[in-house]
Amino acid sequence: MFISRAPDKGANRNFYSAAARQDRPTMSPPWVVEVQKETVNPIPLIAIVDDDESVREAIESLLKSFGFKAEVFASAEEFLNSDHLAEAQCLILDVRMPGMSGLELQRKLAAAGSRIPIVFITAHGDEETQAQALGAGALAFLRKPFSEEALLSAVQTAL
Repeated sequence: MFISRAPDKGANRNFYSAAARQDRPTMSPPWVVEVQKETVNPIPLIAIVDDDESVREAIESLLKSFGFKAEVFASAEEFLNSDHLAEAQCLILDVRMPGMSGLELQRKLAAAGSRIPIVFITAHGDEETQAQALGAGALAFLRKPFSEEALLSAVQTAL
């Protein structure tokens, strides 16, 4: 028995014609694997706030040698007034500075709704200050002099 069916509307069109290709779903052969583009994450910006220039420069140099972007600030006020406040993904912050202290900056950022991870560094840390900083959400509290490994570990945890 022979069954005939009515020809499709586009049966007379050439398979390779543009019109025919438009009517067909585009499908890749099974051996073709689509490669998705990886989204490249920007290099994290680490903000360093310390009134001691030599400490700022040393930490900046260390972080840049490990591929981070780093911006330095001599005071909490300078950081707050900078264009980098919203961009910074980690804040390395001295506890004792002239003007606004590191703990005051931490409170001010928290009150503004900022969730930037903070790594405190200090040469004058006592147990009460450490408990206050960590209790308010700081990720780490490092006493100067601290090792490169301790600082880099804290930064990695923050990111």
